[in-house]
Amino acid sequence: MLNPYQIALTKIPQLGAKSIRQLLKIYNTPEEVFSLSHAQLTEVFNKHYKIISAIESKEVLRQSEEEITELAKHHIDVLFFSEKEYPQHLNFAGCEDTPVLLYRLGQCDLNPHHAVAVVGSRKCTDYGRNITHQLIKGMISDKPLIVSGLAYGIDTEAHTAALDNQLPTIAVLGHGLDIIYPNANRPLARRILDCGGALITEYPLHTAINPSYFPARNRIVAAMSDATVVVEASERGGALITANMANGYNREVFAVPGRLTDPASQGCNNLISNHKAIILRNAGDIYYQMGWQNPNFNNTSQSNQLALFQSLTPDQLIITKLLQEHREMTIDEMGKNCSLSIPKIAMLVMDLELKKVIYCLPGRLYKLA
Repeated sequence: MLNPYQIALTKIPQLGAKSIRQLLKIYNTPEEVFSLSHAQLTEVFNKHYKIISAIESKEVLRQSEEEITELAKHHIDVLFFSEKEYPQHLNFAGCEDTPVLLYRLGQCDLNPHHAVAVVGSRKCTDYGRNITHQLIKGMISDKPLIVSGLAYGIDTEAHTAALDNQLPTIAVLGHGLDIIYPNANRPLARRILDCGGALITEYPLHTAINPSYFPARNRIVAAMSDATVVVEASERGGALITANMANGYNREVFAVPGRLTDPASQGCNNLISNHKAIILRNAGDIYYQMGWQNPNFNNTSQSNQLALFQSLTPDQLIITKLLQEHREMTIDEMGKNCSLSIPKIAMLVMDLELKKVIYCLPGRLYKLA
């Protein structure tokens, strides 16, 4: 059920995502924030009078209730960061300004077993188109979620290749869901929805096209994916912004190399030469570098893993349960979510790695094998 208080929090002027997350560590629910007295608000927000006024007047709450009526007409969901359906990768990305609220059209699961972002130049070449389709076709057996931005070029090819190969795909937009940009991709957006995918954005309905919003949406593309693949990119462009953000979130970055004389591949070649991306030749490189299981694994390996789980100590089971719930975590994040000390967790993690129950991803993130 759509909650007007959650939406209202994001409409309060001068109250950003980081502040909202901190605020809800003190108060359990958005409703509780809006019930605070003037004295309590002054104590929390000091001289931030615009914030205090917005909460007391409840005008943002009225706006949110009106918005919910329209969202319901368009069958748009609102996902708050504390809810299970919200993409949990965003909560553990190390990005302080990841949105606390997302709007979603479509019912695609945003917490898949694997997610791969595929980005590149809007002015892609035939080489880029063909490589994109080959790479995504090579991932069929694992069925990862393909994440991109619905832009011209590689984004369009990524979504299309995913759909052609019956893979789930979502498009992250830099505007409200009542708009499709570019307009030529309206049929593609409809196909994404018809095939069980989704369109998501952090922007409310009627948010106009603004060039500054597109680099901002790239942080969502990068943060909610396990790996980012750059197929083609010039020396400057949005794809490189996404790649740099993914590096900052401790996500693995892959780049498809191109000819040294080809301007469309200079960005990819630079990422590789500067050790900011792993050279990508085929989908198998992604499996190998990410430590993902071979798609042709058999039931024997699953049975062996089950036997391992049955032999774990209670403390080791605490760690495995955390990784089942959160998919991947650093040791510090584990410490924040259980009563074990950091040194103790470090020893447990080492033991579990030796038992091949878990493995380490780039950025010292741990994940169940």
